[in-house]
Amino acid sequence: MTTTLEKSNLDEFERLLEESFSKTSSVADIVEGTIVKKDNDGYLVSVRGAKTEAFLPNKELSSLEVEEELQLGEEKEFYVLKEENDDEGMLLSLKRLAFAQAWAQLNDAKVQGDTILAKVVSVVKGGVLVDVADLKGFIPSSQLRTGTPFDGLLNTKIEVKVLEADPKKNKLILSQRLAVAEQRDQVVDNILSTLEEGMVVKGEVVRIADFGAFIDINGIDGLLPISEISWQRIKHPSDVISLGDTVEVKIIKIDNELKRISLSLKRMGEDPWQQIEGQFEEGQIITGTVNKVTGFGAFINIFPGVEALLPVSEMSSENINPFNEFKVGDSVEVLIKKFTPQEHRIALSIKDINKDA
Repeated sequence: MTTTLEKSNLDEFERLLEESFSKTSSVADIVEGTIVKKDNDGYLVSVRGAKTEAFLPNKELSSLEVEEELQLGEEKEFYVLKEENDDEGMLLSLKRLAFAQAWAQLNDAKVQGDTILAKVVSVVKGGVLVDVADLKGFIPSSQLRTGTPFDGLLNTKIEVKVLEADPKKNKLILSQRLAVAEQRDQVVDNILSTLEEGMVVKGEVVRIADFGAFIDINGIDGLLPISEISWQRIKHPSDVISLGDTVEVKIIKIDNELKRISLSLKRMGEDPWQQIEGQFEEGQIITGTVNKVTGFGAFINIFPGVEALLPVSEMSSENINPFNEFKVGDSVEVLIKKFTPQEHRIALSIKDINKDA
């Protein structure tokens, strides 16, 4: 015999059960469902509490589901794109769910300071675009390790830190430089302990500036000054090397206190100042090429990698303006007035040639 209390509890249970099956889901809700059928346009999904089967279009699959086809009977969570009505079932999305989860993970990465992987998909003005878990992100040039975007980055995966993750503005800003700096701090002591001055090492050109280039040596950046790139005068490091190049360089200085490495590319070859010993002498008349003109004189290339100075006072017995007399690339006949290759100094004269004549 059923008591009044038992009947009341039974009625309440039936009411709650009916509500659970009749509860409608709204746009942006997350619902659980089971894949029940596949057709050309997408999948039919049985969603608990729905009166009719929901539809998941192919275009709303995430990249993971595109790669790994959904299986009949598979249970998953779905994002509601459109509510169920009397005429049709819910419209679902896995792509939107993946986006929501990705934004949440990126926000966590920002808060925790975690490093994540991003794939470079495009080089644009001011930086590069990357893919991170189906989301598009931007790395400004100032936050690139190279300081300059270049085509060699395309389709590479790089480690980055999250600077800004705002799903409402669809704004994802990342930094490769911060990730690299953190890695450097972790490994620099171990790497420095394996290096010695005078050692020849291979590295990748990761950044180029007016004053030189930075070379990645086993995970830390060494500085290759512009003066150590070539024995010959160059206007900019990019005249000789490019981003992404692999180069062999010599370690010329290690500062363990500041944790810095200085490198040389030109010292990988023979010193031209040593090569010219015995080939020239004071009083000899030779032909050279003007490399640079200044207010105090002109620099003349007399041998590959060797510049000699022709002072203004040695250009003529008269008062002249060197900029009016010489241009870069001019071929000139000069007399070696002073020859001290050990000090990397050679003084020239044109005035003395004319005097002797």
